[in-house]
Amino acid sequence: MSEYDIEHSHRMHVVHDGPRQAPPLLLIHGSGASSGFWSPMVPALAAHHHLIRVDLPGCGQSPPAPSYDVPAQAGQVAALLDDLGLRHVAVAGHSSGGYVATALAEQRPDLVGSLALISSGPSPDALLRQPFVLRLLLAPPLGPLLWPRRSDAMIRKGISATAVRPVDLPDDVVADVRSITYRVMRTVLRRNTAYIAARSVPERLAALRVPVQVIFGSADPRWEPSSAHRYDAVPNARVELLPGVGHLPMMEAPETTSELLLRFTATTADNP
Repeated sequence: MSEYDIEHSHRMHVVHDGPRQAPPLLLIHGSGASSGFWSPMVPALAAHHHLIRVDLPGCGQSPPAPSYDVPAQAGQVAALLDDLGLRHVAVAGHSSGGYVATALAEQRPDLVGSLALISSGPSPDALLRQPFVLRLLLAPPLGPLLWPRRSDAMIRKGISATAVRPVDLPDDVVADVRSITYRVMRTVLRRNTAYIAARSVPERLAALRVPVQVIFGSADPRWEPSSAHRYDAVPNARVELLPGVGHLPMMEAPETTSELLLRFTATTADNP
């Protein structure tokens, strides 16, 4: 039976699943999302790990922050892990959450035992033309007007537009997305782009001595799926392409994604 606990630490909403004595696994969501996006994978992962799910600043149930720079967000996550007394944690990040995970490893290699990046685009040139509903919601002049007026149906449509398979979006996940303001969303997207434009993610990872797993949907509508192979340049990186999966592997293929992640964390725990 999994333990379940919620707390607020370092101005971030934190959810704990699984026994505290199990090996820790930190899960970081992507832009415009929340810790709830990992829910389909929680039962499988919590059977083997102490899961730590965070809502990044300004997302879900976490309050806004002075800075949304990727290194600043990583600094808040590092402070949380310090507060929990954890070291050499397995870290998984979805989409831009992979950038926060990478920045965490750059800043504090003592905190990160392994890195798993799920649907994390390697550099800005791999970004595809975004689905129409997202362009409508995010781009001026209509974006600032439509964003605060989004219906639940529109939020679900926007999230589903990044998937290929049907995804189940519970009301609490929709509420988490609704809580994100237009200004925070636009700022986060700009800061993410600045981080990977300054130096690509594969370049950053190649400079680190940390085991890396990359999981990508072969039909990702946000990032060019073939760009996943740019991570082949990272020493000892494992790259996995999931057939017929879009940008949300943890919702579209939670069993397969959990199995891959568990296999990776088990191997890296045996071979630090």
